[in-house]
Amino acid sequence: MLQQLELADKVRLKVVSRIAQKRKAELGQFMTPASIARFMAAMFPSSSLHTCRLLDAGAGIGALSCAFLDRWMDGGFDFNSVEVTAYEIDDDLRGHLARHLAGYNRIKTQIIAGDYIKLATKEKLRCRDYTHAILNPPYKKINSKSLHRQVLRQVGIESVNLYSAFLTLVLAEAAPGGQIVAIIPRSFCNGPYYRPFREFILKNAALKHLHLFKSRSKAFKDDQVLQENIIVLLERSAQQGPVTISTSTDNTFNDLAIHEQPFERIVFPDDLELFIHVPTSVEKNMIELSPAICYSLADLGLKISTGPVVDFRLKEYLREKPELGTVPLLYPAHFNSSGTKWPINSMKKPNAIEYNASTQKWLYPNGFYCVVRRFSSKEEKRRIVASVVEPEVFGDVTMLGFENHLNLFHENKHGLPEHLARGLAVFLNSTAVDENFRRFNGHTQVNATDLRLMKYPSRDSLIGLGTWAMQQRELTQERIDSKLGTLIG
Repeated sequence: MLQQLELADKVRLKVVSRIAQKRKAELGQFMTPASIARFMAAMFPSSSLHTCRLLDAGAGIGALSCAFLDRWMDGGFDFNSVEVTAYEIDDDLRGHLARHLAGYNRIKTQIIAGDYIKLATKEKLRCRDYTHAILNPPYKKINSKSLHRQVLRQVGIESVNLYSAFLTLVLAEAAPGGQIVAIIPRSFCNGPYYRPFREFILKNAALKHLHLFKSRSKAFKDDQVLQENIIVLLERSAQQGPVTISTSTDNTFNDLAIHEQPFERIVFPDDLELFIHVPTSVEKNMIELSPAICYSLADLGLKISTGPVVDFRLKEYLREKPELGTVPLLYPAHFNSSGTKWPINSMKKPNAIEYNASTQKWLYPNGFYCVVRRFSSKEEKRRIVASVVEPEVFGDVTMLGFENHLNLFHENKHGLPEHLARGLAVFLNSTAVDENFRRFNGHTQVNATDLRLMKYPSRDSLIGLGTWAMQQRELTQERIDSKLGTLIG
């Protein structure tokens, strides 16, 4: 006889094919494959509780609850009874949910129709003593003026995405010692927008287990989700200890690898932003091990900024080609491995911007800068792609415009010494830096904050790297990595 989870998964595949992409985008909900649901249920530690009170917020067709209950029925938990509270907003899915949970005759079930965020905030974050929670919350940005944002603010929660709002509310409703397993996008691990969320989690729970999928496209392949996902196990009001880290390429878990890390390698003690790192091996990264890489940008006298020119806001001043009264406007496309190329006549974006009283505050003096793309494509080998702005390419112009898809290193809004700019680019383009960066950044965006919080070699070491780079006929990845090894080895 098939377990309820297998029955639910057959329904999932039928439902997924019928639901329009527009409807999925509206709700932001993607259904959990059976293999992932089973893995998530297995992440819960054994329990001596007599009664389990399980919360499934955004339950869909019930795959996660079924996986948890199947584990109980198979002897994986010693509960005498289980009470399930499942929220689901979609009328069609709720019918499937009710049928799947009705397949268990030893549980008490409450299915609640409606929006979990609105209903939970109505309770004013009153602890409802859930002993366990399992969830795959919706993934969707919350508009700053939306009703969701308003009701969350009424209970003191600032959240930019539905998934972080769901997990915050679930954690608030859990009993002390309550166990929560959730599959969520990895984007919360870094960046300023999710800092309040990270702070809330780390203040109210212990991180017990993190599971990372190495493939960006496999976890929810049936729903064509390209988000990088992570599964977290949290324990409410628990003392923080070592963290279990596991990885697998995809949701088959055929190459599952597990190791344990001290919490100090997950959240660095001196990191005020509380970035969450996910080391994928026991061995420390070359960057972590090197005493030579210990300087902040402030120590180096440098600053990092996002390109200030937002093209659609300054549209009236943009020009396809340079002309009298304009200065260069630089996009990521103007940089490649061979250097700076400007103008690019075949480019769909403008090459120039008017230099006048309205635009001058957005411009930088012409000079050497190190720039990093804010977005890399999923196909690129490196997440961080750095280039050097070469002022001679632009002739005798005095100012430059940097478009918003670039981050730039500068000295108080002025250019850098050439050797320093080139040394920075060499360092940032190394494999070791990229590997270290991926431990806390799970998406294709590279924020200025991420680069600001990184550690760097000394200014003299960077200048030395730049001097070396200028002596090379060709800068291959192998040469860059080998040279960095001599610096930090």
